[in-house]
Amino acid sequence: MVMGSLRQATQLVVVGGGPGGYVAAIRAADLGLEVVLVDDRDRPGGTCLLEGCIPSKALIHAVGVAEAARHGQDFGLTVQGLQLDPGRLRAWKDGIVDRLSQGVAGLLRQRGIEVIHGRARFTGPHSLDLVEGDLAGIDFRQAIVATGSRPVIPPGIEGAWTSREALDVPEVPGRLLVIGGGYIGLEIGSIYAGIGSRVTVVEMAETLVPGADEDISRVLHKRLLRTLEAVHLKTRVATVVPGRDGFEATLEGPGGSRKEHFDQVLVAVGRRPNTDDIGLDRAGVVLDARGFVVVDEQRRTSVPHILAIGDITPGPMLAHKASREGKVAAEVLAGRPSAFDHHAIPAAAFTDPEVAWTGLTEQEARREGIEYAVARFPLTALGRAWTTGDTEGFSKVLHDPRTGRVLGQAIVSPMASELIAEGTLALEMGATLEDLVGTIHPHPTFSELTLEAAEAAGGLPIHVHRS
Repeated sequence: MVMGSLRQATQLVVVGGGPGGYVAAIRAADLGLEVVLVDDRDRPGGTCLLEGCIPSKALIHAVGVAEAARHGQDFGLTVQGLQLDPGRLRAWKDGIVDRLSQGVAGLLRQRGIEVIHGRARFTGPHSLDLVEGDLAGIDFRQAIVATGSRPVIPPGIEGAWTSREALDVPEVPGRLLVIGGGYIGLEIGSIYAGIGSRVTVVEMAETLVPGADEDISRVLHKRLLRTLEAVHLKTRVATVVPGRDGFEATLEGPGGSRKEHFDQVLVAVGRRPNTDDIGLDRAGVVLDARGFVVVDEQRRTSVPHILAIGDITPGPMLAHKASREGKVAAEVLAGRPSAFDHHAIPAAAFTDPEVAWTGLTEQEARREGIEYAVARFPLTALGRAWTTGDTEGFSKVLHDPRTGRVLGQAIVSPMASELIAEGTLALEMGATLEDLVGTIHPHPTFSELTLEAAEAAGGLPIHVHRS
């Protein structure tokens, strides 16, 4: 239902207030465009800030502190009486989200960006209506669409959690079934394991975090077996039947079919783009067969003055990809020579240990027939790792065996999400192994993983035996 009766005109309308939309709006305003931001939420930040990336990382940190306290006896520190207060944990997490969302709102106000609440539906190439909004609609000269994505929920599962409900920590279930062994399922599963749930993860693929190489996921799998109740690979959840005291799930895998009882179920099998109910067809915007908006390097759609960014466009559904695309789209509409032509988009799973990769993976190289060489450096040979008591994992660098040019990097290690930025920069700069080896890294740090792996690739390692 359209709530308002007035229409408004603007030079640029940005639809969606997540890390793609609000970044695009700010950059466009800074470049001199008149900007209106439309969002169907009551505060800016989108899924990432309000119910995804930020709250999950806050909870992961809290669990990490608890784990460090429990294992303090390894260092001669004994902690007694460690208890969880779910209410205070939830309030602490919510406080972080509130503060960051208020910060985004302040940035938008400071730029003079008008924020209008409502659900946008395009009615033509230069107009949209607002459902449940203060205005009837907006007429625009240009638009950036950043409506994000939502969880995929298989049919027949009622009452199960998605990431949104799980990260609100409504309860600590005795047994939690996590359907999906990607980074969302593993992060949230690890959180609940850390606060007292017995967690079972079910994944249809042969490895956890299917986008990562097998050697990376193998290290993570081994560690998770210590904290989770069970991990079932090559297994599907055939049925989930809700009952009065939980769920009865039928698991089908290599060992046959069996039924298990769980107190709660988390569905984390992927996300779908929010393009199906916003009138893009009326605007003339073309979608591909999977429902993603077709865009060029400048993020222009089939309608040149309407651009699309973030999860509704092809590629990984990652906040940092959306933010970069938002900057590109704003610069393009402001007449700047900009394009989304990046060599690498880093990915990270904030598990324990963290997993991150950028550029070419070994499975991609084999699939595409790309010649490559790879060198690894283990945490067991890294001084900084021993000082933290965490020596499981490694870094590897993929490179061109003829030129030494860096093709990709993968890390399974504490702080892998931080370390992968160096590998991404190396790819964007066209760096070689020699460039990495010639870069002095501070000692003792985890960042030396990149240096040491590059030295091993060059055949002159210091801290591991020569092969």
